[in-house]
Amino acid sequence: MPSDPSTPAAVSFSGRPSVAGPRALYEARLATRRAEAAAAERVADRAADLRLLAFVVGLGLFGGVLWGPLSPHTLWLPLAAFIVIVARHGRAAAAQRRAERAAAFHEAGLRRLDGTWQGTGRTGEGLASPEHLYAADFDITGSGSLFELLCAARTPVGERRLADWLLEPAAPDEIRSRQKAVAELAARLDFRETLALEESDVAAALARGAAERWGAHPRRLHGTLEPWLHGIVAATSTVLVIGWSFFDLPGLPMGISMIVQYFLAARRRAAVTEVLEAADRPAQDLALIGRLLEHLEATTFESPHLTARLERLAVDGIPPSRRIRRLSRLVDFVDARHNQLFLPVSWLLSLGTQLAFQIEAWRAENGTALADWLDTVAEVEALASLAGHASDHPDDPYPEIIEDGDALYDGVGLAHPLLPRDRSVPNDVRLLPAPGEAQAYLISGSNMSGKSTLLRTVGTNAVLAFAGAPICGSSLRLSPLALGASIQVHDSLQEGASRFYAEIARLKKVVDLTEGSTPAFFLLDEVLHGTNSQDRRVGAGAVVATLIERGAIGLVTTHDLALADMGAAAHGRIRNVHFEDQVEDGRMAFDYTLREGVVERSNALALMRMVGLDVDAQALDAKDRDPG
Repeated sequence: MPSDPSTPAAVSFSGRPSVAGPRALYEARLATRRAEAAAAERVADRAADLRLLAFVVGLGLFGGVLWGPLSPHTLWLPLAAFIVIVARHGRAAAAQRRAERAAAFHEAGLRRLDGTWQGTGRTGEGLASPEHLYAADFDITGSGSLFELLCAARTPVGERRLADWLLEPAAPDEIRSRQKAVAELAARLDFRETLALEESDVAAALARGAAERWGAHPRRLHGTLEPWLHGIVAATSTVLVIGWSFFDLPGLPMGISMIVQYFLAARRRAAVTEVLEAADRPAQDLALIGRLLEHLEATTFESPHLTARLERLAVDGIPPSRRIRRLSRLVDFVDARHNQLFLPVSWLLSLGTQLAFQIEAWRAENGTALADWLDTVAEVEALASLAGHASDHPDDPYPEIIEDGDALYDGVGLAHPLLPRDRSVPNDVRLLPAPGEAQAYLISGSNMSGKSTLLRTVGTNAVLAFAGAPICGSSLRLSPLALGASIQVHDSLQEGASRFYAEIARLKKVVDLTEGSTPAFFLLDEVLHGTNSQDRRVGAGAVVATLIERGAIGLVTTHDLALADMGAAAHGRIRNVHFEDQVEDGRMAFDYTLREGVVERSNALALMRMVGLDVDAQALDAKDRDPG
């Protein structure tokens, strides 16, 4: 099929850090960042020593002022030195933390390449519904999951966006658009490292839309004249207090002004308190969003997916990072009101009331834009997560999405992305409902031979493809598909459902996918193995036949060789394939290579003997033949 320049086949990997290779690049940058962290730590340690020295010298000079001939002016020098050194120490400590976070970013990259990343990242627990039709089957979330392998998000909204992409296939045009953005970000290691440097202490409330709801909540404080009135009265009270304190002005005008100020503030106290308390958490959460947006604003992108996002960010030409910094400053002043030394000044200036009006004005001006800002951060973080995976594996291709025609899944050299590359055995899978082609594979084979892994390999690569990421294989061409799997189905004590009931309920949902406009793609492991062989043959045959007749494509595994008859009865639409094993020196060996036809033997008894469970198969056969 000829390539269209707009298709993913035309996505360029130029600019990727592939000259030295991802491992060499990670190692070189890790050494550099560790050296930077060590240098910053030395500067911070020296600054700490000098700070102590300046304090001791200042203390000695203070004693000389109290009990000796020294002038108080001599204290300015150690005080100035102390302030400079404290600032220097703060900068050095911040540089050390950033260098350590940068080193952690590259250490995580090396763990991914080494296959030792499991249990070290964000797992996405709780982001997938237990009822999802493939999340548990393909290990999309949880420890050691695809989500943990990919996720580089610093915010809950970024994590949620990545999970959504893995759990819900995108439209073809959206997939192609993401692919170009992922390819661009894969080449921008500096940008992805910069995003990773931000400390992430954002509450999960951000993922639940708390900031957007706060921004869109109806205003409690309105008007433009009232804030001016509060300001004028507060300024008047301040001038009169200064005049009474230092210039012997009469106290009556001051008292009247302060009484007026008190009653003005009292009539708004409940609303002011609500506004200030409600703004605290969103402002803290948005501070990280603002820093991430600042990095985006300073970067020029080429892919339409990214440029379109950034073009709609500014409000009246003012970038969102500046607007969020203003909110942060307002909330900092709110917190400063609680300082005991500042409290009288705060009350005199009616600071709480004036800050509440300014925060409400900020919400009125920017509240509707919050959703766009958060959406952009979520989008870029999800893209950067996929880009990290693309950068780690520069030879992995982007899949080609085929919109014309029937269901299609045509993968060459597919391997499982969660397995180390040196331990993965690639296999080809080609499925489509066309004359001379297989619409489904019926996979037989012994225990541990690789049947379930193949299902997960095929399904997980489809998930990557529909998210906009490269796949783990030589190539993949596929049409839009509705994915449904029955691989890890469990009973439920809470719902009183047996494993068999849970499986048939899942099979019903998979069959229901065929009623949609998108062709169904099914991956079924050991269909109905919880019931007797006769019911299994009839039931499994009926389910697969229904799926085939409705135009679905997919894979089915089985231990029951009687089910292999389905392939012969399906007029070529079901292809029998299998995995083999060999017993070598008393040990079972597998090559995990898919072969044509039905497997000819089972390894169950051999495995039982290998673990020390002595089974005399011949005696059992003789007993079965002896009616006595």
